[in-house]
Amino acid sequence: MNHVLILGAGFGGLELSTRLSDLDGVDVTLIDRSDSFYYGFSKLDVLIGRETRDSVLMSYRDFVKKGVEFRQETVTAIDPSARRVTTNRGTYEADYLVVALGADYQPEATPGFVEDGLEFYTLAGAERLRDELPSITSGRVLIAVLRPPYKCPPAPYEATFLLHEYFVQHGVRDAIEMHFVSPMPAPIPPSPDTSKAILDGFEARGVTYDFGRRIDALDPRRKVAVFADGEERPYDAFIGIPKHRVPDVVEASGLTKDGADGWVHVDPRNLRTPFAGVYAIGDCADAPVPRAGVFAVAEAAVVAEDIAARIRNDESAERFLGQGTCYIEFGGGEVAKVDVDFLSGPAPKAPFTPPSAELLREKYAWAADRRTRWFS
Repeated sequence: MNHVLILGAGFGGLELSTRLSDLDGVDVTLIDRSDSFYYGFSKLDVLIGRETRDSVLMSYRDFVKKGVEFRQETVTAIDPSARRVTTNRGTYEADYLVVALGADYQPEATPGFVEDGLEFYTLAGAERLRDELPSITSGRVLIAVLRPPYKCPPAPYEATFLLHEYFVQHGVRDAIEMHFVSPMPAPIPPSPDTSKAILDGFEARGVTYDFGRRIDALDPRRKVAVFADGEERPYDAFIGIPKHRVPDVVEASGLTKDGADGWVHVDPRNLRTPFAGVYAIGDCADAPVPRAGVFAVAEAAVVAEDIAARIRNDESAERFLGQGTCYIEFGGGEVAKVDVDFLSGPAPKAPFTPPSAELLREKYAWAADRRTRWFS
């Protein structure tokens, strides 16, 4: 019997466990420190009051798959050479180890942000911002991507559209100045059509913006954001997407050696790390794709097939192509999508489909399908 140990029960860990449950001769242990899962877009639903924390959570108690054991534990050490993992409750050894621990946030990397910034990239942060919104009735709202890469590239733009809609519905939008800042050259660099649609959406809503500029610090006392070039911009409410980084336990393991920008180095074709029998998928890996659940799901499919082939003493023909669909909520009950293909050809392709109510239904149908696949 081959033992597969999966660290992290996000999109990648859940999909990989589900696929391996169909494979004979495999026992899977799935470890996560949390007791439940939620979709990234659910934080936006919580932010604007469409959903509550309890309504978006999916308990791991309901993740029941043949040959898969879920354990709620915190990973404290990883030895990739021995494929040995220590948690707060014990030690595990594996024939195949898959690291899917995602990315952690580092708000302290931007001085002043912990003291005076708001965020919606955690559920707690989305709840706090939701509770703050009624008090924002005038002034300057500054929304900023602090450092790329970050999870779900469209999310900051979706939040901006939804906040605009919230302020309109509450009759205060005319008294609020909204400004967006990002160090990236465009909203979605691989897709000019998507970037144009987002910028057109900003302009139609009276949202001003700066791309290709970075905010390095906040001065909470003076209520100003300080750009990398020294320019300052005042704010009354600052909403930021904090810097992301690999979890400390992953960095301490040595898995990030030679990885791009401090992430886990993988072969983009099959998500193998330089350590025998060890893979990394999802946000913690340096595969040349955005950090988004749809890519973690695709990576899981490749790793499942690669593990199955190695158990057969064969070589998998499955290759990660970096393909996926990202949905973008524009408000007003309409969603757009971009179908991205990063690795199958000589250059990335990312055609854009404009916002519609039909795509909103498609987005939630995809989410319902995943929920049924994993938790039913």
